[in-house]
Amino acid sequence: MSLNPVERLVSGLARYVAIAGGLALVATVILIVLSVIGRALIPLGLGAITGDYELVEAGVGFAVFAFLPWAHLTRGHAVVSIFTDMAGPRFNAWLMVVCDALMLAVAVFITWRQALGAMDKFAYGETTLLLRMPLWWSYTAGLIGAVTFVLVAAYLLAVSLTDAATGRQPQAGQGAVH
Repeated sequence: MSLNPVERLVSGLARYVAIAGGLALVATVILIVLSVIGRALIPLGLGAITGDYELVEAGVGFAVFAFLPWAHLTRGHAVVSIFTDMAGPRFNAWLMVVCDALMLAVAVFITWRQALGAMDKFAYGETTLLLRMPLWWSYTAGLIGAVTFVLVAAYLLAVSLTDAATGRQPQAGQGAVH
């Protein structure tokens, strides 16, 4: 099955942002390992990496935001299907529309607050304690994932609306079913 151009764009964007988040997480793990080894070898003249906590905080924060769009696009959220299994396909299709609309609202809210946080940190010139790294850098990095999350959520709402309106079965996800 070939993807339409919008599907390819949204899927590719979510995939690349998630890959960037994964790379940030790997770099963060490497940083932690090196810092712990440095701490263990203090008697040999080594030490912890200065600002390691600050860098881990920024890296993990970016990774979390970077994974949100891919998790939503692949419907990787947990699904409690005790009632929906008993409902018909039409009900489930419209339930998916409601869920996707709520997810879009959440994505927009998160992005809005993240943008306000970035502007606030920029305006006040706040920095981290040890590295003096501007905090707005981390907030802005998180905005990449947040904006992608909004785009994915809007796309999936359009897909679920189309599916419900035309009577198609909702797209199956790969989320954990409980």
